[in-house]
Amino acid sequence: MDLIERFLKYVSFDTQSDEDSGICPSTQKQMVFAKYLKEELENIGLEDITLDENGYLFATLPTNVDIEVPVIGFIAHLDTSPDMSGENVNPRIVNSYDGGDIVLSKEDNIVLSPRQFPDLLNHKGEDLIVTDGKTLLGADDKAGIAEIVSAMVYLKNHPEIKHGKIRIGFNPDEEIGMGAHLFDVNKFGCQWAYTMDGGEVGELEYENFNAASAKLTFSGCNVHPGYAKDKMLNSLLVANEFITMLPKNETPETTEGYEGFYHLISVEGSVEKTAISYIIRDHDIKIFEKRKENMLTWVEKINAKYGNGTVKIELKDQYYNMREKVEPVKHIIDIAYKAMKDAGVEPKVKPIRGGTDGAQLSFKGLPCPNIFAGGINFHGKFEFVPVQSMEKAMNVIIKIVEETANR
Repeated sequence: MDLIERFLKYVSFDTQSDEDSGICPSTQKQMVFAKYLKEELENIGLEDITLDENGYLFATLPTNVDIEVPVIGFIAHLDTSPDMSGENVNPRIVNSYDGGDIVLSKEDNIVLSPRQFPDLLNHKGEDLIVTDGKTLLGADDKAGIAEIVSAMVYLKNHPEIKHGKIRIGFNPDEEIGMGAHLFDVNKFGCQWAYTMDGGEVGELEYENFNAASAKLTFSGCNVHPGYAKDKMLNSLLVANEFITMLPKNETPETTEGYEGFYHLISVEGSVEKTAISYIIRDHDIKIFEKRKENMLTWVEKINAKYGNGTVKIELKDQYYNMREKVEPVKHIIDIAYKAMKDAGVEPKVKPIRGGTDGAQLSFKGLPCPNIFAGGINFHGKFEFVPVQSMEKAMNVIIKIVEETANR
């Protein structure tokens, strides 16, 4: 089974996670995929393969040298985003993309167009794996899993490539911010690792957002609208008033680079009760803390106006910027940088406008920068991945292994 055949098999598994389940893995369909992978790793001939009850799958490619080489790891996540269905994914390959529109679904008039997604033109002439417009693709992060497994197969078949002990890890629930929570860093046993969970070719990332979630509940008072004067309190309108307090130029669609934001992700309610959810993001820890303080201040203003208890807020930190944990061991970035160069890839060192399991793992004692896996337009029906990008990512893994052994 080659890299692309492997990837196409992997996306046939529906592994959508669920932030409301309260268990790990958050969906049992992730465990179904993990069990399939465990069997595949056994057939490949990897060693020390373990799959625990929470869906964490670890395996080892033993060293083939008799000198001391750092033990390194490669990590990817099993789940796909709750933002769109990952059931019955129907991928197809657009060979030698010509730079025009790609019709994903003729019947629903769903078109992947460079007018909307100019990044497509960077891959003119390449072979693109796309969806049928009804689901996401799942390159986030099944491309990463396929690249890691395929790299291990290649290394087993090419013993002339000298390497130390390599650990691979596949975990559940990254998309809901829980992927690293039960990741046993001591059991994994690496000096450092890399998550294969980035996007465009060349991405090499060791800075990410500090992240928090905010869930707000607004309580109203419902009476007959014909007799509502000075009696009704419409929680939907109060929630809307809160929303308008937030700065309009600090949203995902108005920010870039190191700029943080408040992102309204859901609203559900009635006159009596309304719930809204935000995510809060910033690279700068001081500004991040200020953003959380702002949320509390706006809650106080609403309660002062409409009565104490009108709105309640639950603020939770999700992960932090890994930069402070990676910079003291900057050589692990240097290794990845050189590996990309050796693989014919121009490194693009930039901050992640998001987070990966590597951020949490870095704070658990496993420095873990992020490397591209090749997918683009994650979490939706316009997701695609170029075949050539996946091949380059696989080659970067191999070159990292070589470079680590040669140092």
